[in-house]
Amino acid sequence: MIFSNSLRVGLFLTAALLAQPLAALDLKETPGLDPSLPPVAERLPSEPLIVDLEAKRRTIGKHGGSLDTLIGRAKDVRLINVWGYARLVGYNEDLDLVPDILEDVEVEDGRIFTLHTREGHKWSDGHPFGAEDIRYYFEDVVSNESLNPSGLPPFLEVMGKGPVFEVLDDTTVRFTWEEPNPLFLPELAKSRPPFIYRPAHYLKQFHEKYGDPDFIAAEAEKVKARSWAPLHNKRDDMYNARNVALPSLQPWVRNRDDSDLRFILERNPYYHRVDSAGQQLPYIDDVVMTVADGKLIPAKTQAGESNLQARNLSFADITVLKRGEKQNDYKTALWSNSKGSEISILPNLTVKDPVWRELVRDTRFRHALSLGIDRNLLNRVLFFGLGKPGNDTVLPASPLYKAAYASEWAQYDPDKANALLDEIGLTERNGEGIRLLPDGRPLEIIVETAGEEQVQDDALELVTETWREIGVKLFAKPSQRDNLRERAITGQLLMSVWFGLENGIPTSEMPPEDLAPVRGDILSWHSWGDYYETNGEGGEKPDWAPAERLMELYNAWLVSRTQEERTAIWEEMLQIHADETLRIGLVSGVPQPVAIKDVENVPLEGIYGWDPGAHFGIHRMDEFYMTD
Repeated sequence: MIFSNSLRVGLFLTAALLAQPLAALDLKETPGLDPSLPPVAERLPSEPLIVDLEAKRRTIGKHGGSLDTLIGRAKDVRLINVWGYARLVGYNEDLDLVPDILEDVEVEDGRIFTLHTREGHKWSDGHPFGAEDIRYYFEDVVSNESLNPSGLPPFLEVMGKGPVFEVLDDTTVRFTWEEPNPLFLPELAKSRPPFIYRPAHYLKQFHEKYGDPDFIAAEAEKVKARSWAPLHNKRDDMYNARNVALPSLQPWVRNRDDSDLRFILERNPYYHRVDSAGQQLPYIDDVVMTVADGKLIPAKTQAGESNLQARNLSFADITVLKRGEKQNDYKTALWSNSKGSEISILPNLTVKDPVWRELVRDTRFRHALSLGIDRNLLNRVLFFGLGKPGNDTVLPASPLYKAAYASEWAQYDPDKANALLDEIGLTERNGEGIRLLPDGRPLEIIVETAGEEQVQDDALELVTETWREIGVKLFAKPSQRDNLRERAITGQLLMSVWFGLENGIPTSEMPPEDLAPVRGDILSWHSWGDYYETNGEGGEKPDWAPAERLMELYNAWLVSRTQEERTAIWEEMLQIHADETLRIGLVSGVPQPVAIKDVENVPLEGIYGWDPGAHFGIHRMDEFYMTD
């Protein structure tokens, strides 16, 4: 998505999204809805978002039916707000940002954003949605110290300053920063967005500025909240789907609180999207999420208990899923996993041990470890040769992809690896042939795992064998996710194994946050990420040249004005990662199985990822329909 000095996001509407006035549509009522609801013409915005399914090579669907899916934890009910993927602006399958809930966006000079909501758009309870809901979020929620004591989130600040916010009319607001803010729109399109709009008509009753004090006190007592602020925060639950009274703009809404094992998400009768035949979306009446033991979900899927399943399925389940297709009448689609690598070994560049810290920051050491891995063997043994051996980097589907990013220092060359380790000075060995560290300790690397993925343990077994050939001993240590993060925080973690880059299919318009030390939850550099996130109050300031340069580039991206600037920044950051082997990726492009039973318009080929992607969201689950 490219912004000139005054460019409307609406220009990026593809042929699959049409803008037409309501009167031009031959609207059809949705069967089975509560007869007390207003007619469809009164439930839709005056200019709804019209989807041309034929342009997307999909078929016009039919209303009705329930879609069953399985989740591993009760809290995964929140995924309905991911998969539904109604966003102010969102990514389409070409990774362009396009208006969705918003009718249009105007961007001037990369710093002035004028948001236009749809006239007549309503929340799931029928109340109007518009500028007041965005104003309430900005002025009364995120800017309120009691509700948000940490201050404005990073996407609302540029160089430490927030925006000037204006309400222009009932459907239009404007955010103006002094400098460009390229982070703003991509943040709104995330799988877990900040929801910069809130149902003001509902939440005001819990806000000290608007609500009745006696009512607030009584409601706070019911939930054991100490004041109005924690009460408001409990009721203001746009992502987690825990408050069934909270109105929504998503295609399906949780209206019942009668079970923690089976959740029924019902269609939103005021949803803003329609097909070109005049049928209001979503097609499917209900999404039913049933909690099951995550280890049993593949078997339950094979038994035909799910209509649409990707969650809790992995590459290892493909064989058993294929075996059950004919008997239980489902298809197993293989989507492209959007992670930079299926498995990545992460040296901790901020480990506390001074000897190890010096060694893991030596580029020659990381190169040697990478050259000491037979990725082709890993791919054959673990993924039947269906993956792509190489580094943890962007994938061919990204416009930023270069083949060298994936191949640099990623070939299997134990002779070169040995030469590099000798060059470092690690020439002494013990009786087992394991090299010795400068202080005499054996070069034994503990690689810790979260204990959640068997394939990671299997991969480390194979790496153990080839690292031994270069005089490096690997110990795999299964742990738990929380323990792994705690050891990263304390600096005890030396190396870990994790998934690759979350976003392996970026465009230049997406923030390069995976590539710079700006997040404390990244196991490669917790201390640096913590320093950034706490504005220097915690962690350590980066003191290593590659990390310092990555930070400079990330900060330059945050104030960039043009796509050309952002592309150059991305390319340099990706080249640094390739040159330095900061993450030791193993194999990418491993297929993600998606089981499909009695559901149409689900693509047989697609991308599967969190950001961008929102799992099913980018493929528009509201356009799927049941055949029975």
